Amino acid sequence: MDEGALARVRERLLEFGSQMFAGLPRVDQRETGVRYLRGLMLDGRRKSMQPMAARLGVDHQQLQQFLTSSTWDVAVVRRRVATSAVQVVTPTVWVVDDTGFAKDGTASACVARQYSGTLGKVGNCQIAVSVHAATDTASAVLDWRLFVPESWDETCVPDESGKVANVHARRLRQQPVTLDEAGKKKPHVRKQVPREEQIAQILRRRAASKIPDDQRYRPKWLMALEMIDELAGWNLYPPLLTADAGYGQVAEFRQGLRDRDIRFIVATTSTTTAQPGDAEPVAAPYAGVGKHPAPRYPHPARSIKTLALDHGAGKATLVHWRERLPSADDDGDRSTGTLSGHFFALRVRPAGRTVREGLPQHGDGVLPDCWLLVQWPPGQDEPTDYWLSDLPPDTSLAELVLLAKSRWRVEHDYRELKTGLGLDHFEGRSWIGWHRHVTLATAAQLFLTQLRLTDPKAAGQP
Repeated sequence: MDEGALARVRERLLEFGSQMFAGLPRVDQRETGVRYLRGLMLDGRRKSMQPMAARLGVDHQQLQQFLTSSTWDVAVVRRRVATSAVQVVTPTVWVVDDTGFAKDGTASACVARQYSGTLGKVGNCQIAVSVHAATDTASAVLDWRLFVPESWDETCVPDESGKVANVHARRLRQQPVTLDEAGKKKPHVRKQVPREEQIAQILRRRAASKIPDDQRYRPKWLMALEMIDELAGWNLYPPLLTADAGYGQVAEFRQGLRDRDIRFIVATTSTTTAQPGDAEPVAAPYAGVGKHPAPRYPHPARSIKTLALDHGAGKATLVHWRERLPSADDDGDRSTGTLSGHFFALRVRPAGRTVREGLPQHGDGVLPDCWLLVQWPPGQDEPTDYWLSDLPPDTSLAELVLLAKSRWRVEHDYRELKTGLGLDHFEGRSWIGWHRHVTLATAAQLFLTQLRLTDPKAAGQP
């Protein structure tokens, strides 16, 4: 927004800021909070502190002190933003996802060489996990967490036997190998840093970034469950949750949603194993000694790809799930059509150790059944996408497809937050500074969402 547009909504921004920052203890903190929102929304290529301060006509140290050393609780603001977002958006689904923040240096909190879907490769970056409230017409971020890589957690450094103290960390990997000219494996030469020095380096980096001692490496799916629990503590509950295969393929994540009575439809990979929906365990004969054997399924679990192939592409039905969004080149008076694809759904019983361990100890061994949704484009040899859902058995195919495809709003959030509101422009190194910056960027996006829903012209919409 330019200065004129922002001036026209000044009263609404002040009212919004008074709500979001009401929990801050000092008047100057609340005023600086609103000023920071203005800086994020003003036109400008960079939304780091110095360029923003120049556009706002203030000393950048004022913004820096507010973000990195001022005594205010970011969770208080985050709770108000999340509560307001749910009221504004009235979501049909919550979406779990993550995004990458490319970095040049190594000093920013939790930066490491790691895979990022945003980059499409392994690169030097930070990774953030987020939870979004979404409908087909609006969306907003509810919560954020910065992912702590193993290289930022000294409890992930293996001891002499290869064991690590962190229960979530992988065991020490075998020495990587390369191939020589004759195709014979040889050790990959790598300098080994002594364990004590590794730990000292990590502790120095954590201290410099002021990472709280309780923030340790854990998988992203567990971080998502932690955020869902935090939101539940604020009396915010998802009507339905969806996520991509990075989360949906993890049986512990799906079980965590079941344990919390949260309905879900999550993408998964073709290698996920399951029994057919009509399969039943069979009691093995008793040998007369020891415990009675638990009922078992007569056939091993198969991959969902195999189950889909057995069902056949001929069972796929054309489904239209929403109107196609117009592009910048489209004629506004002409229909842009609908998004559609060929799908079928069948009942399956996901298998695997985690699922079995989640069953009652003295139960009948029956695996819980759910929907397997499959997208199989005509002419393809096999399906392209798979989803698992615990929605009721009478759920229609059209509804399953509509909900499975509802993740698209997250990409809108990331694009608006990064290109328009400087989500990834924070140049500080501190843990608290990062979380405060992304929370304030989220608040700015929520304010613009309110404007779009109530007064599109005020939000600068055509």
